[in-house]
Amino acid sequence: MSKLWGGRFTKKTDQLVEEYTASILFDKELAEEDIQGSLAHVTMLGKCGILSADDVDKIKDGLHHVQGMIRRGELEYNVSDEDIHMNIEKALIDEVGPVGGKLHTGRSRNDQVATDMHLWLRKRVVEFVGLLAKLQEALIGQAKNNLDTIVPGYTHLQRAQPILFAHHLMAYVAMFQRDIERLQDSYKRINVLPLGAGALAGTTFPIDRHFVAEQLGFDGVYENSLDAVSDRDFIVEFLANASLIMTHLSRLSEEFVLWSSTEFHFIELDDAFCTGSSIMPQKKNPDVAELVRGKTGRVYGNLIGLLTVLKSLPLAYNKDMQEDKEGMFDTVRTLQGALQLYAPMVATMKVNKDRMRQAVNQDFSNATDIADYLVNKGLPFRQAHEVIGKTVLYCIQNGKFLLDLKLEEFHQFSKLFDKDIYEVLQPEHVVDARNVYGGTAAPQVAAAIDRAEAKLQETNGWFEEYFEKSR
Repeated sequence: MSKLWGGRFTKKTDQLVEEYTASILFDKELAEEDIQGSLAHVTMLGKCGILSADDVDKIKDGLHHVQGMIRRGELEYNVSDEDIHMNIEKALIDEVGPVGGKLHTGRSRNDQVATDMHLWLRKRVVEFVGLLAKLQEALIGQAKNNLDTIVPGYTHLQRAQPILFAHHLMAYVAMFQRDIERLQDSYKRINVLPLGAGALAGTTFPIDRHFVAEQLGFDGVYENSLDAVSDRDFIVEFLANASLIMTHLSRLSEEFVLWSSTEFHFIELDDAFCTGSSIMPQKKNPDVAELVRGKTGRVYGNLIGLLTVLKSLPLAYNKDMQEDKEGMFDTVRTLQGALQLYAPMVATMKVNKDRMRQAVNQDFSNATDIADYLVNKGLPFRQAHEVIGKTVLYCIQNGKFLLDLKLEEFHQFSKLFDKDIYEVLQPEHVVDARNVYGGTAAPQVAAAIDRAEAKLQETNGWFEEYFEKSR
């Protein structure tokens, strides 16, 4: 059978051209969405009197048959039919005869493929909101179990001030909350229908675009036909959001790699999420965390790739835009894999509280509190800062920590020190002293957990509502 668009041509397409320009090897991912969009389109054609009820019924029956073939893995995709749209249309015509060719009335592959991608991506965005919520739930669970666990807080990867481990984990809950909100906000730009824009200028047939939008669960239609077929902002936005999610996962991965090392030994990841060495039998490698960290660059690359494709394209559709799909599919698979693994990996993580406390007792992360102590005694902060710097240097030179010093030793540096300095230096006091909104004191962290759980409940409600809408 000749190509569906072959009337204009006098020569057969070169085999290498067919293979180079065909997208069926990857855009078959859109098969379900292509059927879904076609069913709504042909229903509209019947409603508007463009096709007869008999033709509509035959085409619908044929589409359902082709859909069954796709689901059973029976449809043989052909490179000579270029893309998912032409493969499905050819299968439809083979099933119902020439009437199947009427399905394409009033539309172009340009607005058809854009519709497919809107349908496909909105499902995945909702799924990612659900997966992020599960990760937040795991992090919150660990935070609730570690409201009394003190760990060194770091800046420049140097011990800075003691904090609650729960406070550290809740920082990631906050990061993933922003990711959730970005995805939720992007949904409204994904959930707009381009179908009916035609190739670029609309169509002469009296179609009802808003009816199709209602049938497919879209909130509205594109206002401009050129924009409808040219727009890939919604994919760029998704790739940018996915890149930020991977950034946050990568930062957490780096911490897991460090914390699970012998040098830190703050946590132990469950055996189910680690691998071993082929030569060193003692090894337990945090491969999931490392691979998530590594795959972050892959997701960044997909974002930069699409931005580069789009940067100089004139309106409206250009073949370059065929390059919009593989990066999107790859990012979705990469992010799915990472998020599906991360929630159970966090939930099963063992926290070595004793080791964390030991680390806090053997550092100078309580030094800032001594400076504050002297300030409260009337010493200007800059002078207090110098006093504590000299005190720490003395400790380093004598192999001691601040809590090891006798009061007489403190008096070498300032007579303002009194016996209450030992209470001030206790890690619990240091943590609890930061009892401000967003701080690391236990009451503040507990309140942050309560707020996060309330937001999580809202997110789960959103997910349930939009999961049904996006089907």
